[in-house]
Amino acid sequence: MNLTSNYLITDMAQETFTFEGKFELESGESLPGFQLAYTTQGHLTTEKDNVVWVIHALTGDANPQEWWSGIIGEDKFFDPTNHFIVCANLLGSCYGSTNPLSIHPETGKTYFYDFPNLTPRDLARSLEHLRQHLGIDQINTIIGGSLGGQVGIEWAYLLQHQVKNTIILASNAKTSPWTIAFNESQRMAIETDCTWGENHPEAGKKGMETARAIAMISYRHPEDFAKKQSDTSEKLDGFRVSSYLRYQGQKLANRFNAFSYWVLSKAMDSHDLGRGRGGVERALAEIPSKLLAIGVDRDLLFVREESQFIAHHVPKGTYREIRSTFGHDAFLIEYEQLQYILRSFYLEGNHG
Repeated sequence: MNLTSNYLITDMAQETFTFEGKFELESGESLPGFQLAYTTQGHLTTEKDNVVWVIHALTGDANPQEWWSGIIGEDKFFDPTNHFIVCANLLGSCYGSTNPLSIHPETGKTYFYDFPNLTPRDLARSLEHLRQHLGIDQINTIIGGSLGGQVGIEWAYLLQHQVKNTIILASNAKTSPWTIAFNESQRMAIETDCTWGENHPEAGKKGMETARAIAMISYRHPEDFAKKQSDTSEKLDGFRVSSYLRYQGQKLANRFNAFSYWVLSKAMDSHDLGRGRGGVERALAEIPSKLLAIGVDRDLLFVREESQFIAHHVPKGTYREIRSTFGHDAFLIEYEQLQYILRSFYLEGNHG
């Protein structure tokens, strides 16, 4: 791929970036190189000023036009006709990037439980290597939600003036004990699976079904469950919401794996923008880009006050809110509200 051309059209074929050499991690551990699966779509202008870098959430992948179809795609807010859209599968995830089920290049064996701990800062630094590989000097917009928002704000801090706009949805600057508690309970569920501990790709699969059910409770709001999962007939057992949670658990277990779930949920827990930087408030104050923090009024996992905190402490920070009974998942669902918020943000002199 030649990104030095004045005009570039790419399709949605997934590509792989390989970083060769030792990749030092915050934990003091390291990876002997890594791979990131990524996609690009759209065209790069002569000025190379239209890059939109999308960062997915916990179980997402490098195809944002699929899981964020109301925002990304032809005739959508981020249209590849006007933007050069990049999205990489995060390090540790199982959709083409190096993860616990990858082969250790030095031992020739699968990592499994020996895969090192990752942090959002590590994930941001891995994206930075991909950015340099692609020859992208300036990013117009970094946008990410949940875990993707944590990685996004870390990257905005690292990039400084090389990113113009940072959009953080339903996320935070430091993971709260409340969020860690939800994640820990999910990992405890995985640990109860008798297969967890085995060197097998499907180890912990049943446990992850339970973990996903717990996660769904945190992703939605009680009003949403009441609206969609209530039973119309009198029952003593076999409730609709029970079937819903079991279905969601099985659905994820069939497309993801417990190892990546474990590693990425631990990464989320470790998030602290202020670590080694004099604290969260000071670190936020050192982000020069224009930043939009979007909260959800009924988010039970990343409460809106956390988004407000980000906007308050970033010098060019703005807060906007999605109102929805969907809860945390609203940033992936409430397209009309989100488009309105984004349009207003760019109309304030930000669109470049």
